[in-house]
Amino acid sequence: MAALFTPFQLKDVTLRNRIAVSPMCQYSAVDGLTNDWHQVHYPSLARGGAGLVVVEATGVSPEGRITPGCLGLWNDAQAEGLARIAASIGAAGAVPGIQIAHAGRKASANKPWEGDDHIPASDPRAWQPIGPSAIAYGEGLPRVPRQMSLEDIHRVTADFVAAARRARDAGFKWLELHFAHGYLAQSFFSAHSNQRSDQYGGSFDNRGRFLLETLAAVREVWPQHLPLTARFGVIEYDGHDEQTLAESIELVKRMRQGGLDMLNVSVNFVIPDVKIPWGTPAFLAPITARVSREAGLPVASSWGIDDPQVAERVVAEGQMDVVMMGRAMLANPHYPYALAQALKLERPDWILPAPYAHWLERYRGAAKTAA
Repeated sequence: MAALFTPFQLKDVTLRNRIAVSPMCQYSAVDGLTNDWHQVHYPSLARGGAGLVVVEATGVSPEGRITPGCLGLWNDAQAEGLARIAASIGAAGAVPGIQIAHAGRKASANKPWEGDDHIPASDPRAWQPIGPSAIAYGEGLPRVPRQMSLEDIHRVTADFVAAARRARDAGFKWLELHFAHGYLAQSFFSAHSNQRSDQYGGSFDNRGRFLLETLAAVREVWPQHLPLTARFGVIEYDGHDEQTLAESIELVKRMRQGGLDMLNVSVNFVIPDVKIPWGTPAFLAPITARVSREAGLPVASSWGIDDPQVAERVVAEGQMDVVMMGRAMLANPHYPYALAQALKLERPDWILPAPYAHWLERYRGAAKTAA
């Protein structure tokens, strides 16, 4: 059996394999509500054979959305729709997960295919972004966020707690806190975006405070027997990589002590002027392995691991416990079946629903006979 197709257990949850669908924003919601698009999209990915399907970054408040098309989990109507999504993912054989998020200074943006930039403040669709400091991201996101007050900080933590409670009650079995990609939590930890002089800025302890407090508050309401995870950027690729990585690993250790069960390792994306080695397959794998080794946590990651041999290698060599796949799953929702074929599993049909497996394997068998 290929390592990629062995089960993975975390707390009381067992994934049928090590393949997870990354949370990928669909930008197709209205007022944060799910609709027919989401109801078809998510179970189709689950039927494709992945062990875990994580619903896209879901705003803990209206201001926390990236765009007006993002999902939300700040009211019961949104939770009701997401409960149907969770049930459909589970019925298709995958574990239903959800990522809850606050976009911070990157909020109030247009959809990627409509500009991927800040909505002008004069546009009635826009809202005021907030952040740890009044520092804009730059490039296509030039709006200066309002510096958060202590009351704002405590309110957002409470929003994360309320969203986690709704996710729990909606039937999700895996919760991921979005602490990465230059969004609010990541921007608190980064000195590039956090120049506060109070207890939430300056020193390492202060910059990490919002993340640790939010994690602790969510841990109180999220069931102990279910995985509580986070996606967190550990490296910026800004020329100060070792310092950033060392600080990030120390914070991850504290997250583990605070109840974090697994880390989805990613890139910071706090500033635009960086040199990320996009062309290198699985470029985060060695870093992910180091985080796991030094912080003592199981790890997942993405970026450049869609190739079957690469995906198998990073799991077989212990660099990742789970691989997160995105674009490959969009291109082919049954990509786990393609992975199984590439890795020469004898009977890959068990990955597919029977109405697909019967005909695909029958055709595959006939093709082999003809050859």
